[in-house]
Amino acid sequence: MRDAPPDSLTRLNVVYLARLREAFGVAAEPLQLPEGGSTVAEVLAQLRARGGTWSAELAAGRAVRVAVNQAMATPDTPVRGGDELALLPPITGG
Repeated sequence: MRDAPPDSLTRLNVVYLARLREAFGVAAEPLQLPEGGSTVAEVLAQLRARGGTWSAELAAGRAVRVAVNQAMATPDTPVRGGDELALLPPITGG
């Protein structure tokens, strides 16, 4: 078995869906993590720290769901390099 590329060990793939993709102007991006990983809450804080639209769309009280590796997550869910973290607004229908 081959070793994983070094970047995949410390990078998280962040996916933005629906209105968040439109607001941020990007569908997905790699995000550098600290060694040893992080949590969903820490990743959201890192994204909010960008300011502007990022802090507004991800502000406390805004309706944003998070999935890690396609499973719904909570703020204390751990994330590690190579994981996928998806941010999505709640879906409503009629």
